[in-house]
Amino acid sequence: MKLGLFGINMGPCSTPEASARVAQAAEAAGFESVWAGEHVVLPDPQEPPSPLPPTYPMLDPNIAFAFLAGQTKTIRMGTGIIILPQRNPLVLAKEMASLDVLSGGRLIFGVGIGYLKPEFGALGIPFAQKGPRTLDYVEAMRAIWSQDNPAHQGQFVSFSGIQAFPKPVQQSGPPVVFGGMTPQAFQRSVTHGNGWYGFALDADGTKKCLDGLKAAQEQNKRPSELGKLEISVTPLGRVDLDMAKRFADLGVDRLVSLFPPKGKELFSLNSSETEITDYIKEVGDTVVGKV
Repeated sequence: MKLGLFGINMGPCSTPEASARVAQAAEAAGFESVWAGEHVVLPDPQEPPSPLPPTYPMLDPNIAFAFLAGQTKTIRMGTGIIILPQRNPLVLAKEMASLDVLSGGRLIFGVGIGYLKPEFGALGIPFAQKGPRTLDYVEAMRAIWSQDNPAHQGQFVSFSGIQAFPKPVQQSGPPVVFGGMTPQAFQRSVTHGNGWYGFALDADGTKKCLDGLKAAQEQNKRPSELGKLEISVTPLGRVDLDMAKRFADLGVDRLVSLFPPKGKELFSLNSSETEITDYIKEVGDTVVGKV
């Protein structure tokens, strides 16, 4: 079981000093990865389905990882997730390739289609057809990363007669992990993803999603070059050995923990840096390498 930590670019980890110390603590404790979320803007006032208060600090994940690449040596860095329809795919492909080079091939490229209409509206991005746009962008980015003479003809982006160097360190580019918990998200993961990422799930919710992924695999052909679909989940509650075993038995490959909850909370947005690093050490001592 791989262990990750979510939130390395937000809240208590939104300063360079804290972000570096927490990432280094996770690396020292044997965590496999740290993960960064993304919202360019948040609705003000907060209203469902917005997940965070409008003043909650969140560094851009790509810039945060460029900084952390120089502060760490082995721990992987996952975007959890980049809202892909809001980005220019060629600019983002350059950024991701650069991050993969600067980190020595440690990038995991997590993507999603987004769900906050006010965010799309503020950026001037159409909210419709987010799913098809996302798949088109993924295919275009992979072409830039892997083809000798990159070319792509899609519904939303087309190009030829261009080059973009350096290429990513990882062959064919960083692994693409799709977020989302709908049948359409499961299908995208099966047909285009190296992995799937479920967020804020208990064991029952995870099982339902894995059943959905299984159904999608039965209904859609998975390209052989994508390999086995890697399953990542951010669970609710503190990660301990029993939880890790329970999720491993379900078929989960990676648990990406939230900041440690307090009392009866299922998750916390405002743990202190000390609480986070103490929790990391606890998980490292009791879970890492034991499942």
